[in-house]
Amino acid sequence: MAKLCAFIYAYACISFETGAAFSTVTRSVTKAPVSQRNEFQSRTEIELPEFELLFERIQMASPLAKLVMEGNSQGGFDAIDDKSHFPELQWKKVEANERSTVHRIDKVEMFQAIKTPLLRFRATINGPCLGEKFSNFIMDLEERKKWDDQIAYQEELYPIDDVGVVDEMHGDVDRFGKCVRVGVGYVRTKQGILSPREQLIIGGHQEFKDGSTILWGTEMEEFHNYLLPPGQRHTRAKSHMFAATLAPTSDTSFDIEYLLQMDVGGGIPNFITTPAIADTVKKLFTHAKDYFESDQVNQIIKSQEEENYNMAAEIITSDLTIDNILDENTEDVHPHHHALRNSESLLFTP
Repeated sequence: MAKLCAFIYAYACISFETGAAFSTVTRSVTKAPVSQRNEFQSRTEIELPEFELLFERIQMASPLAKLVMEGNSQGGFDAIDDKSHFPELQWKKVEANERSTVHRIDKVEMFQAIKTPLLRFRATINGPCLGEKFSNFIMDLEERKKWDDQIAYQEELYPIDDVGVVDEMHGDVDRFGKCVRVGVGYVRTKQGILSPREQLIIGGHQEFKDGSTILWGTEMEEFHNYLLPPGQRHTRAKSHMFAATLAPTSDTSFDIEYLLQMDVGGGIPNFITTPAIADTVKKLFTHAKDYFESDQVNQIIKSQEEENYNMAAEIITSDLTIDNILDENTEDVHPHHHALRNSESLLFTP
């Protein structure tokens, strides 16, 4: 059972017609060139998922994501009325313990006409809302090893430097947030009770003016297999929905709502995999809580406050205004998001 816990990957199927992010039924295709790492990649273009459909499904399953996108997330979970939020989904309580980091887990037995449970995790953490750091817990190999003993390898194969292409796709930064990271990554697990699994994932990171973050990911389709790295192929584990929404409730606390609908493949029954999946996600949140409530993160915030103070002093000294020094990449970005701006983080989700 414990070995199964590692097989948690991001995947968000969002097509109304087929349940897939990359619907083959009459769609407009948007492609973005990857940053040039070598001669092969310079000729590669990445097909992007249908963004509005993806986020419509995320909002349906995540009341917190809906509040963030509507600009009303200040109250966090306290502002949510679960009974009136898409009641047709018929959520069932799996666990509830206000003293635990993950204080509630619910599930829907079938979502998007797929007979794999959709799990929803809720947690409240004391600390600044740093979405990029939370993403890093998932995609950075060394960080992931701290809570996932089955991770074998992961790599950002195709980074997309022109993140503005995502903003152009949806055309509404106020609603969907500003994309700060997007690209395609590869993940592989170790041999355990199950044989190794692999995934080819496109993932992104949306930041909002109020300091909220929505992380999203979707599995590339079989017709994208030409993007896989060379070598032995393994069974593809597929999570049909992934999103993580982080919303600050104060300067020193934030709520997280985490969605996952995952099939490890191989016909393993859901009654076996669901408890294992829940256990692994709870380990991720325990790791995150330990970090955000540590002295290390307090030092990061202190350093950022000093940086902001020095910047303000320079502005006054130079007789400049904020409008004159902000460029299009920093305008309207919440201060929390600057602390880890140089981090090499891309969402390779569990």
